[in-house]
Amino acid sequence: MNCYLYSLVLQWKLDIRSKSLLVTFYIVPLIFFLIMGGIFTSVMPEMGSTLIQSMIVMSVSMGAFLGLPPSLVEIYGSNIKKIYNANGVPIYLGLVSILLSAFVHLMMTCIVILLLAPILFEASLPTQLPLFFLALSIYMIVSLCIGSLLGLTLKNQAKLTMIAQLVFLPSIMLSGIMFPISLLPDFLQILGRVFPAYWGYRLMLGNDFSLENLWYLILVSCIAVMTCILLLNKQKSE
Repeated sequence: MNCYLYSLVLQWKLDIRSKSLLVTFYIVPLIFFLIMGGIFTSVMPEMGSTLIQSMIVMSVSMGAFLGLPPSLVEIYGSNIKKIYNANGVPIYLGLVSILLSAFVHLMMTCIVILLLAPILFEASLPTQLPLFFLALSIYMIVSLCIGSLLGLTLKNQAKLTMIAQLVFLPSIMLSGIMFPISLLPDFLQILGRVFPAYWGYRLMLGNDFSLENLWYLILVSCIAVMTCILLLNKQKSE
């Protein structure tokens, strides 16, 4: 148990010192929130009721798809995994440590947005905070699972950046957080439902944990987790 705690603390310290993670987990999401929050509420005052959820979806998507995968490539795309094997360290320890650390970082960013939005932009707080945080945690876990899949599958940083952008950009453009999804053509509305951001956004807005709203998130997370396990087992045998 001490080994796992030490690994988590070490990963946390490495993340704090990482400039790329500082940018993708904190600086860019919070700057986007400060700039776009003012623009959205000025142009569309009614967006104050959904501003917190919109900014959180953007922040989580950026951290999970652009910030997390490169950290995994640094471990599983290099000789560090051989050090794990040589010292009898479980191959999954690096992934678990990075995931837990990323979850904490993203949650801190989301809490900052939650606290500042009502003060700066008169945004409406979620009516039921416990259910809101439960919905946020579910969406965050699903997003981090997809980010883990990207990081374990793609070993080339340039290719990883390109694919991650192809997941990140539609997640925020087609999910309804920037503008009502009803304004999009039918084809793009259907395409938007492929990305977990669409479902996570609505889950945080409505706090409706019915199977109708959860089934896709459960399906995607299960597929991502099983694929990550297979990829880790492959890494271990190499």
